[in-house]
Amino acid sequence: MTDAPIRLYYWPAPNFGDALSHLIVEHVSGRAVENARPKQAELFALGSLMHVIAKHWTDRKRGDGPILWGTGLLNPFYRKDFLENVQVRLLRGPISAAFLRLKMTEFGDPGLLADDAVGPVSERHDRIAVLPHHSQMEDPRFVDMVEADPALHLIDVRLDPVTVCREIASSAHLFSASLHGLIVADAYGVGNTWMDPEAQGRLKYHDYAASIGRDMTYPVEIDDVPRLARAVKDRTFPYAEGIARCRESLLRHFPAELRAAQPNEVSHA
Repeated sequence: MTDAPIRLYYWPAPNFGDALSHLIVEHVSGRAVENARPKQAELFALGSLMHVIAKHWTDRKRGDGPILWGTGLLNPFYRKDFLENVQVRLLRGPISAAFLRLKMTEFGDPGLLADDAVGPVSERHDRIAVLPHHSQMEDPRFVDMVEADPALHLIDVRLDPVTVCREIASSAHLFSASLHGLIVADAYGVGNTWMDPEAQGRLKYHDYAASIGRDMTYPVEIDDVPRLARAVKDRTFPYAEGIARCRESLLRHFPAELRAAQPNEVSHA
């Protein structure tokens, strides 16, 4: 066991959902984390990274390959040849497991631990937050929407993950085209609605929803958000038990060999 930085791969895009992986792994492991290239990574966690893993880990490697903890599929995927070169500890959801033909009964997206990693917020506001997918951030419809309705607040996913998580956590409700916007809202107990991610694939949203038992059949249209926001009501989460179950699975299946050494651990030569 070592306290050297964990070599974690995550997509190096200006998007809080990817950067959140660094924050959560650092919190759960108790170790520093550094962004590594796919072939040098020892851990893949938050994100739809299976296509990246398959591309770089299909050829047989010497020794144990990287660990997969909470990652999932982006699009339909039929390759399995790379699985013998990696160590699957946990997947995001049952759809990912089904495509890979892995017999698994526990799942979880690491984003569900965001509240533990970031911490609580001091107060909740009345505002309704709108969180586009990072590919939609230049779409003028979102700026026009919030300028026309002062009850709406636009969250920029390109900001650092702590800021984005706190803005989500302090909102009364969230309309999100970002998967990890929905997941962070679930982690904080903030009511949320799936908003159309447009060109983005939808498999990952259904994968996550299936993991917690959430009814998330289709997203609302972007242009309908102002009208729907006026009718939002607080309600309990019918899938709260599913969230708790996945959080437990995430902590139980985080690789023990990547956790920081405890002070009372004595090395015997």
